[in-house]
Amino acid sequence: MASKPVVDFVPARTGLIYNPLGGWFRKHPARIRGLLATFPEIRQMQATDQIEFERAVTVVVEARIEWLIVVGGDGTLQGVMGCLFEHLPPDRWPEITIVPAGTTNMTALDLGTNGRAEQVLARIRQYLQQSGAVQRVQRPVLRIEQTGMQKVYGMLFGLGLIARGVKFSRSRIKQMGMTGNVFTVLIVLRSLIATFLGRPQAEWAPVRIAQKDETGTLNEKVYLFALISALEKLLLDIRPYWGLEPAPLHATFIEQHSKRFWRVIWPLIAGRGHHLREEDGYISYNAVSIELWLDDEYIVDGELYYASSQNGPLKITADGPILFRVL
Repeated sequence: MASKPVVDFVPARTGLIYNPLGGWFRKHPARIRGLLATFPEIRQMQATDQIEFERAVTVVVEARIEWLIVVGGDGTLQGVMGCLFEHLPPDRWPEITIVPAGTTNMTALDLGTNGRAEQVLARIRQYLQQSGAVQRVQRPVLRIEQTGMQKVYGMLFGLGLIARGVKFSRSRIKQMGMTGNVFTVLIVLRSLIATFLGRPQAEWAPVRIAQKDETGTLNEKVYLFALISALEKLLLDIRPYWGLEPAPLHATFIEQHSKRFWRVIWPLIAGRGHHLREEDGYISYNAVSIELWLDDEYIVDGELYYASSQNGPLKITADGPILFRVL
């Protein structure tokens, strides 16, 4: 939930973690590095992989950083959050500001961060010089865990066409250097066209998911896609969930043979699916925790993972919330 803008002062301890492999950073490396050089008073750390994320977050914790600026996309934020959870409970985290410099920047957009990376950095520079009004926004975090697997933290969990689309994105389209909304539109269109044409290729196959009913019995269904989100909206301002329960996680499951899919796709993605019925293949609700049995790949903030039912259920639980500072 967003609060009203308040006048604030620059914290005594400010840190910055940047990922030079982020999509926007790769396209404009000299411009962003030049901007970063204008922040000599901020301790800056580069992080591109798990080892470097861990090293950078260790510095953040030991230096007792109060305000952490993350320059990167959804994957960079995921890497930072995962390491922070290993070190500190969320109520002891620094406030986080995201500078959207990745291939996808869903969390930054959901929080209300407007403008390109260099524009956000310029606002941070101005804020450091003059202080001023900021907005603080809280969001829960997904904690994804399964027996024998390391915990994964993130903001968006996806299955089926969502995971297939992300996997496809790592091929030719991403190599073309596309980022942001254009990149996302192409992936979504590719997924939907493949479904519409009824292509049998395994790489665009739906996903089989089993869940327990009220009696504790496992029931398996086949879904075009499923998602669980801690965000209020996704890229392109879509909100593909319409549950009314007072719980932090938004979940939507669309069955493979859902009725009139092409006729209802707009209200579905716009959060106006209240008239859609579960018996027609449209399920959306809010929850604190969800358990899924599956043998398939899934994505968390654009990163691919694999779940095996041999290890028991994949459990997605709300953690946090964490506090973001938006300029």
